[in-house]
Amino acid sequence: MKLSARNQLKGKIKAIQPGAVNAIVTLLVGENQIVASITMDSVKTLDLKIGDEAYAVIKASSVMIAVD
Repeated sequence: MKLSARNQLKGKIKAIQPGAVNAIVTLLVGENQIVASITMDSVKTLDLKIGDEAYAVIKASSVMIAVD
């Protein structure tokens, strides 16, 4: 599969917290965690399981950093 998004981070699924409509999926990338909210349908379609390798694909026109 080829994507236009250049920010693709490979990791392992650490946790899947299912909900009524969406699931919270935690991906461990090195020592960092990336958390995404995806539909339960996507979890089932992708057959996601803890320990599976997966990619966090980030497509954004801007990323902001803020401090207090």
